[in-house]
Amino acid sequence: MTERRRTRGEHQKALAQKNKKSAPPKSSKKKWFKRITLTLVAIVAACFIGGAGLFAYYASTAPELDENLLKDPVSSEFYDKNGELFATIGAENRKYVKYEDIPEDMVNAILATEDVRFFEHGGMDFYRLGGAIIANFRDGFGAQGASTLTQQVVKNSFLQNEKKLKRKAQEAWLAFQLERKYSKEEIFEMYFNKMLMSGRVYGFGTAAQYFYGKELKDLTLDEEALLAGLVQRPNAYNPLKNPELAEKRRNTVLGLMYQHGKITKAEMEEAKKVDVQAGLADDATRQKFAGSKYDAFLDVVINELEDNGDGNAMAEGIKVYTTLDPKAQQTVENIMNDDSNFPTEKIQSGVAVIDTKTGQIQAIGGGRNYGARGFNYADDLTKNQPGSTMKPLLDYGPAIENLKWSTGQTLVDEPMNYTNSKQTITNWDGKYMGPMTARKALYASRNVPAVKALKEVGPDKAKEFIGNLGIEAENVYESDAIGGGDITMSPIQMAASYAAFGNNGVYTDPHAITKIVYRDGKTTKDYTPKSNVAMSDYTAYMVTDMLRDVVSNKPDASGTAANVSGLDIAGKTGTTNYSKADFDKHNLPDTSVPDSWFAGYTTNYSIAIWSGYEKHFDPITTWDERRLPQQLFKQIMTEISSDVETPNFKKPSSVVEATIEVGSKPLKLASDYTPKELRQTELFVRGTEPNEVSNKYEVPELTTPYNVSASLDLEGQSIDISWEHDAMLNPETNEPLPTTFEVSATREGGETISLGTTESKGLTVSNALEDGNYTISVVAIVDGTRSKPGTTTFQVSGTIDEELETENPDEPVIEEPTEPEQGDNNGKHNDKDKEKDKDKENGNNGHHGNGNGNGNGNGNGNNNGGGGNTDTGTGSDGDNNGGQPPTPPTEPVTPDENGESTE
Repeated sequence: MTERRRTRGEHQKALAQKNKKSAPPKSSKKKWFKRITLTLVAIVAACFIGGAGLFAYYASTAPELDENLLKDPVSSEFYDKNGELFATIGAENRKYVKYEDIPEDMVNAILATEDVRFFEHGGMDFYRLGGAIIANFRDGFGAQGASTLTQQVVKNSFLQNEKKLKRKAQEAWLAFQLERKYSKEEIFEMYFNKMLMSGRVYGFGTAAQYFYGKELKDLTLDEEALLAGLVQRPNAYNPLKNPELAEKRRNTVLGLMYQHGKITKAEMEEAKKVDVQAGLADDATRQKFAGSKYDAFLDVVINELEDNGDGNAMAEGIKVYTTLDPKAQQTVENIMNDDSNFPTEKIQSGVAVIDTKTGQIQAIGGGRNYGARGFNYADDLTKNQPGSTMKPLLDYGPAIENLKWSTGQTLVDEPMNYTNSKQTITNWDGKYMGPMTARKALYASRNVPAVKALKEVGPDKAKEFIGNLGIEAENVYESDAIGGGDITMSPIQMAASYAAFGNNGVYTDPHAITKIVYRDGKTTKDYTPKSNVAMSDYTAYMVTDMLRDVVSNKPDASGTAANVSGLDIAGKTGTTNYSKADFDKHNLPDTSVPDSWFAGYTTNYSIAIWSGYEKHFDPITTWDERRLPQQLFKQIMTEISSDVETPNFKKPSSVVEATIEVGSKPLKLASDYTPKELRQTELFVRGTEPNEVSNKYEVPELTTPYNVSASLDLEGQSIDISWEHDAMLNPETNEPLPTTFEVSATREGGETISLGTTESKGLTVSNALEDGNYTISVVAIVDGTRSKPGTTTFQVSGTIDEELETENPDEPVIEEPTEPEQGDNNGKHNDKDKEKDKDKENGNNGHHGNGNGNGNGNGNGNNNGGGGNTDTGTGSDGDNNGGQPPTPPTEPVTPDENGESTE
């Protein structure tokens, strides 16, 4: 019997029953959802309770509202390197303005920029806060602020400038308290008079007078917009220092005023057209607001606070500990404010004095008769080319560091174009000096060798080198090798970069602040930068040694005027040039240059000085103007070093010296015969010094002794021999080398007899020669090198004694000859006399001469044979006419009828 087949309905019912059994119960899903919801609620509640509790705690620790602190800026104090207070900045020189005296456009500009809903909120703007929260979640805590004017008043009166929850909680609590106690107009008045506007200028009323020399009611719309925009970054938006940034910020404020309906579009566009520097007050007006006798230095300090995010901290009553050296600063200001130190009335200068070892800024010269927060030529001059002061930094320093060049590296100063250009590289004098050492190329400031050095080391290595010295460069071009490219720097940065050469290659960023202490007296911030090894010690010393020659008295040295007697100084000059188009367009004199620089250093101080005119196309035209940086350097370095011990630069063990032959390539040691002018002691990185001696200059041939003469004495017992000789000179000292003379006699047809050696130019020997004709030879010997012999002939005869014994004339009548004329001390005949006396040679060979040391040797000795007149002269410079054999004495003769001596 077959099983009954289930119907379709029974099948579906069974399948549904199966699925029902496998599905989870509905109550389980609800249970999990409920748990998650309760957990989230608990977390939110816990966060709320915890946040409320933390807020309550922070609020309870907030300071009390103090009306004096609310209305007046809190003064900040500035201390020098000795810990002495030198400046206080706060309510001094502030112009307080009542709310009813503030122009409506000024109010609108501030509200549109800082807090457009100021008159609507109760101290906190929650719409703005919501946007800030989103930004903080997206970009990190503190990415965007939401402070209202009320909060800013609270922060600047009681709290520190830090982005922490505690400060924000206290700020919010105090803002609510402030809104409850004061009216909106009173709070706006507090803000208007309290805010830091620039440097030491507080309040909008003071800023109006400082920047424009005007009362608030006289400001134009564009000027009001500029002042309203300053609060966010007072120093960055200063129109005197950063006109481009200031203009951009002003236009932003004008745009916000239009956006919020405070001005019309036409008014906005009209105000944007105004030059941002139009209407700015002059220096004399701004000098009224100087709060310190060290304005230029203080401005650098304020800029450093701004760069480190503490620009607004001065409004909170901080203590700033600086690197100021009061003596150095006063010295710089005295020199800068003395018009007699400057060749023209309007030429300007910027001076930076930095501690060579630490990078601490000791003194600043911002300009002549500098006014507070004006254009600081030591710090703000960042767009002017540095000229040849770049050569040690970009050319020779990298070449020594990477290629281990010697200071004697051979370079050729010759006509050359920039790569892929028809522009010829020229020198300041329009000349080329040919082969020279790297040392001379640098101290004589030749341009072609500098470009060659950069090309050989490569732009990448050069860029890396200057980067280690704090100099930023996007690209390095060949024109940068001579400081005429895109790389620029301020005097402060230049002084710091040069200091590394004087500090064994260690570089420290220049800084004017060591630390700041916040209002609570406990919280501090360290400003001292870390030092880094920028180059090897051998590079630093070798560059320094070459730069010593810049200020030396060597021919072609470019910085001699900067030298200070008694100080070990290294330095470099620099000038920049106008283009041909500039000369043509502005009709400039041929001698025009826009900038003149000098950077120099000792082991204590590094000083960089720029000189030029406020307007780029007002040129320097005279050498007095060009040398101004050197003259200022000399005065400043002399005074600040007067009571300070200044050690010399010390050569490290990684550097050795070697005397090379200039021009050899590769470099070779000078030989004993290298000419003096080509012998030079140069520096080498240890292990790279040359070992091969140059053979370019061979052993010089010894000159042959000349004017050799020989004669018998009156008795015939000895032979007197004399000669002349041009000594070989020592190439190092230019002094005669020790010379030995070897004397011999050779009989005609017979043997050679040595007569002896001597170091003098004469020899007397006993007459042991047999009768006959002899050749007397004299050979010069130096270090084993022998000259060709100098000779004369000489006769020995036995008749002399006989004739002397038998001849006894009776009292001859002798007529005295006339006094011979004085010779020329060279013991030589003149040509005329030689012809006259050709037949009258009588053996007076100048060895005994005529008794007056003139060595005429011309037969005026009364025909007395070899005896001569033995008065006082040695006759050793006599002529070579004594080589003939002596003749017997004869009767004296009467001088010729003209009475002339036979000289």
